[in-house]
Amino acid sequence: MIEKIKEFLGLDIKEDKYALVDDPFFGKVAKERAPEKWVRSTCGYCGVGCGLYIGVKEGDPVYVKGDPDHPVNRGTLCPKGLSEHEMVRAPTRLPGAMIRRDDGFEQVEWDEAFRKVSESFKRIQREHGKRSVAVISTGQLLTEEFYTLGKFVQLGLETNNYDGNTTLCMASAVMGYKQSFGSDGPPGCYEDFSHAEVIMLIGANIADNHPILKLHIARNRQVRGKKPTIIVVDPRHSKTANMADIYLPIKPRTDLALINGLCYIIWEQGWMDEKFINERTSGYREFIKGIQKYPPQEVAHITGIDVKTLYEVARLYAGADAAMSAWTMGVNQSAMGTDTVSAIVNLALMTGNLGKPGGAPMSITGQCNAMGTRESGFTSSIPGYRNFASEEDRSEYAQIVGVPQELVPTARGYAYPQIIEAIERGEIKALWVVATNPLVSFPDQPRLRRALEKLDLLVVQDSFMSDTAKEADVLFGAATWSEKTGTYTNSERRCNLAKKSVPNYKDSKSDFEIVVEFSKYFDGKYELLFNGWSGPEDAFEEWKRVSKGRLCDYSGMTYEKIEKLGGIQWPCNDEHPEGTPRLYYEGMKTPNEDGKPKFVFSDWQPMQEDICASFPLILNTGRTVEQFHTRTKTGTIKILEDLAPEAWVELSPKDAEKLKVRSGDRIALSSPRGRVDEVMVKVTEAVREGSVFVPFHFNTQLVNTLTQSLFDPKSFEPNYKQTAIQLHSEEVPEGVVLEEEKISGALGYAKESEERRSVESLKRSI
Repeated sequence: MIEKIKEFLGLDIKEDKYALVDDPFFGKVAKERAPEKWVRSTCGYCGVGCGLYIGVKEGDPVYVKGDPDHPVNRGTLCPKGLSEHEMVRAPTRLPGAMIRRDDGFEQVEWDEAFRKVSESFKRIQREHGKRSVAVISTGQLLTEEFYTLGKFVQLGLETNNYDGNTTLCMASAVMGYKQSFGSDGPPGCYEDFSHAEVIMLIGANIADNHPILKLHIARNRQVRGKKPTIIVVDPRHSKTANMADIYLPIKPRTDLALINGLCYIIWEQGWMDEKFINERTSGYREFIKGIQKYPPQEVAHITGIDVKTLYEVARLYAGADAAMSAWTMGVNQSAMGTDTVSAIVNLALMTGNLGKPGGAPMSITGQCNAMGTRESGFTSSIPGYRNFASEEDRSEYAQIVGVPQELVPTARGYAYPQIIEAIERGEIKALWVVATNPLVSFPDQPRLRRALEKLDLLVVQDSFMSDTAKEADVLFGAATWSEKTGTYTNSERRCNLAKKSVPNYKDSKSDFEIVVEFSKYFDGKYELLFNGWSGPEDAFEEWKRVSKGRLCDYSGMTYEKIEKLGGIQWPCNDEHPEGTPRLYYEGMKTPNEDGKPKFVFSDWQPMQEDICASFPLILNTGRTVEQFHTRTKTGTIKILEDLAPEAWVELSPKDAEKLKVRSGDRIALSSPRGRVDEVMVKVTEAVREGSVFVPFHFNTQLVNTLTQSLFDPKSFEPNYKQTAIQLHSEEVPEGVVLEEEKISGALGYAKESEERRSVESLKRSI
């Protein structure tokens, strides 16, 4: 066992200096790497928000262990969290400021980089207008950094063309909550998983994407004395589906029809909570009129789930003392994502599952601080969930922070995909990308790459030499997790403290430092926006004032209290000094005008890009537990790379037989937008015939070459999950195949999709 541990740690097992010793905090560790100190902090990967300790030796992070006292993870960590220290000194780290020269990047003094970018921004804005500069940020910064960046972009650069990569994963949840409650903000908490009698997971493969949440479900038996009923809704039989008591393998993109159908059955059978509906909701009558289009027989036809199962699921959900619905990207990443989120809320409202232990419609966040940017980041709203269009909100914010009100934008600027379209049109000339990697993560990669070539200037601020960073004109090399202090807010609104434990890598600066120092190159902007700020805690104190009295109230928090309590769930104020586990409990009003959550009916629509003769399969994309996003953080960590070194395509046995391929073979995938070669085959019953699954993390098999430029019209979130594709088991000249497929595919879509929509419309009218 000792030898295996040494081998895992990459140690020379022949040298005595690597003998294992007892660390009082960690247990058995290698003597040579035994930490000199342990720093309590928070994981910087996904939105679960696990507490951990960072072991430090000679200024480097050498170990990570889970925090046994943290309420989120109780000492456990996933493979990424356990190896997180290994990315801090990765060979792909950016050493500081860099400028592209003829022979590659050259590291320069920060002053030179700041001068070059500031002069370019000023020239471009002078020639083309303020909005000709755009910024795309991330869900990975600290809240203090989000707030600082957004304030500078909107009030300093005076461009409202500012958005984050959270639009690619969480925007539909945001807009769905706004439709139903009048504001963003998940109403439930992780504790609800251990109180719910029924848990419905919709498009949520938590076993791969948020594995620590499985522990909260496992505690249900301990809390309630018996196991909950778990219902999993997913076209793919994921690892999470293995947990299910009832698995619903719906046809791709039919979840909105399914939820509408369950609501119809609950109404038809009289299983709704009439007291809750009458006293605490609005819009019910209009909603009931809408769901008349979704009787069980029609829903069974649309979804592929038989009528008997639909009734059983509706009965279980409506009959439970407490039922919880949770979802992630399978719901959000859709052209109907916003409306599907509101439909899930409708189901909770019909059955009285809101504001009580175990009863909640709960979105699960993708990135460590996606919630922080939603609240404070100045992207889709003024900080504190204020409305750009509200004169009162603009005035209030301006007075709190002491800036002229005319600087506060009166409307949201372009969302992420609209920024790319504006670059295509020549409207946006400079782009500043912060801690995200669109050259892997954005859909329709060929179109994106053509657009970026039109820029006058591309600035990338990142900790790593990402695919996007390689194409930049200027690089701002940023500090990363463990090199800076501030807060992350997780999926259950819990604000956690992440602490600096090691020095910055070489000449890198924290994102907070970069923005504040950069602002000094724009006349008067530093004095107006950040005068007197010496560190991120100054930004946090201003954010507390900005959020005070709002739904997302942080005013009662301090760094010391956050650390002591293991995080605090907002709202936290005089009334709730230790935070609030759940929103919209009895007596708590929503931000809607009447103070009540609202039923919102929306119609299901067939897929816009459906299968045809040229592209007969549907591609689904997603994640795997071993890698994170585009692998800028995990791609150099040996144990994670060994576990998941490349992408694969999951094929049903029937489709594999048609193609005459077996597990381990290599095939190509193509769509009207492009082609991906050399993808390893994995034959599995996890996918149904006619569907395939490929993880999106890998730039070596860039699956977003295939995905479409289709977005939710309300949230602007991409429709990643349903792309019509073709598979090729034999070598074919790429250019020939693509040209033929583009022509036949375009004709096929134009004809077959139109015919299908006409048939569906006819059936529904009948």
